Amino acid sequence: MSLLKHVGTIGSLTMVSRVAGMAREMIFSRVLGANAVTDAWFQAFIIPNVFRRLFAEGAFSAAFVPMFSKRLHGDGGLESARSFSDDVLSIFLPVLILLCAVMMIAMPWVIWVLAEKPIDPTEFDMAVQFARIMFPYILLVSLVTLFTGMLNSVSRFAPGASFPIILNLVLIAALLGSEYAAATLGWSVEKVGFVVAWAVPVAGVLQLLWLYIWTRVEGFRPRILWPRITPEVKRLSIIALPAAIGGGAYQINTLVQLYFLNQLYEGSVSHMNYADRLNQLPLGIIGIALSTAILPTLSKFVGGNNKEGADRIQSDAIELSMLLTIPAAVAMAICATPFITMIFQGGRFTIEDAAAAGSVLGVLVLGLPAYVLVKVLVPNFYARSDTRTPVYAAFISLFVFVASCIWNIGLTLPGLTIEPLGYGVSGIAAASVIGAWINVGYLYAVLVKRGYYTVPLALLGRVGRQLVAAAAMGAALWFARDLLTGWYSAGLFERLGALLVLVGCSAVVYFGMAFAVGAIDRQRIAALTKKRAP
Repeated sequence: MSLLKHVGTIGSLTMVSRVAGMAREMIFSRVLGANAVTDAWFQAFIIPNVFRRLFAEGAFSAAFVPMFSKRLHGDGGLESARSFSDDVLSIFLPVLILLCAVMMIAMPWVIWVLAEKPIDPTEFDMAVQFARIMFPYILLVSLVTLFTGMLNSVSRFAPGASFPIILNLVLIAALLGSEYAAATLGWSVEKVGFVVAWAVPVAGVLQLLWLYIWTRVEGFRPRILWPRITPEVKRLSIIALPAAIGGGAYQINTLVQLYFLNQLYEGSVSHMNYADRLNQLPLGIIGIALSTAILPTLSKFVGGNNKEGADRIQSDAIELSMLLTIPAAVAMAICATPFITMIFQGGRFTIEDAAAAGSVLGVLVLGLPAYVLVKVLVPNFYARSDTRTPVYAAFISLFVFVASCIWNIGLTLPGLTIEPLGYGVSGIAAASVIGAWINVGYLYAVLVKRGYYTVPLALLGRVGRQLVAAAAMGAALWFARDLLTGWYSAGLFERLGALLVLVGCSAVVYFGMAFAVGAIDRQRIAALTKKRAP
């Protein structure tokens, strides 16, 4: 397997999806702005997405892919893999239907718990209705994840990496159509919000059709049978349940984060969302691509007791992830407000909104390398069917996050008063950063203690040189940023020009310096680009 080839496939398609998502958010900010409607919409949209990332993409993929791969490449071959996937689908579907029914009935209480503080009845009703409209998306996208896992097991990564593009395109069409209706028919902001909410399950149906077609192309024939709990399905459930927590620490933080954001000023949820949209760009392209690409291969190496091969894949993933993530974090930390202004400011999203979201982004990206490293390290445990360790890491990270958030916003209980630090949304972003780095530290310490993996000294040296190159890039951006101040909130071409200058400056300085100081192992990169047998 060529790691770079698969990461390139997943990463390039994820890049298209993230760019489409960025375009979606740019249009969203101009059409809806940052107000009570957008807070309600984002809050409703976060709920199914957290469930999706926790139970579908994170937990299910971590448990299903190694088990499906073992059957597909073992003695049973395709028929054994088909039988296993049919059994899983037949149990998975009714459970998802039941989950959707329960959550839709309980949605008012869910929104109330997340809000906690007194909330405007109109905004509360909007959030509940938005969430009920969008929550069935988890059923559709969970089935998409099942089909994606089947395709990933045969190294067919492109269909699974491309399906998020469909959601972004459908939402963009809904936003543009709603804006036209608002201008010509006088639609209110609330009505636009409802139309865009309905676009989410519509996109889910299209995504499911797209993945189903590809599973048929690859020779799989998914069937819904009478549900039966086989030993394999039972084992999958046992593995997936703790993986839902261990692999989804970042998503758990997102849900808890929503609770704390609702304690702050109106627009806090929106400002965090716009900042996190930029933060998610490299996380999705680098972290998720690497995590998806290395899990099947790590599972093969671990199953074959090939420690050298497993260590090589893990080191390659760490080196590649840091080579790309460190400069992205430094660039976004220095140019946070300019980036937010260039991309989102306009229409109902004011220059003050851009400044507020920019300050949040400047803090949030300090944890970007940690978020990516969690994605890269966790597959080493999943390949060994160890989902408990990531659970412990998640709980420790979550405890630190919650404690930091309480310290930021304050707490008053009988006999106990914690004075707030008062850093607002940026303080909550900082809490997320601290929790993410503690997560990484715990995971790596366990890998070393159990003898699973230790970072080679040569790799540490190259990461150190990457930091040197990133520092040089940061110094160049510091000066270039101020020279283009007037362009950030100007016309489209001025904004695009400023963005290209900043990104181009970053790339030239960083990679030039990286080659100069030896931050890139040229021989290793050359070897990675060549196909080799696992």
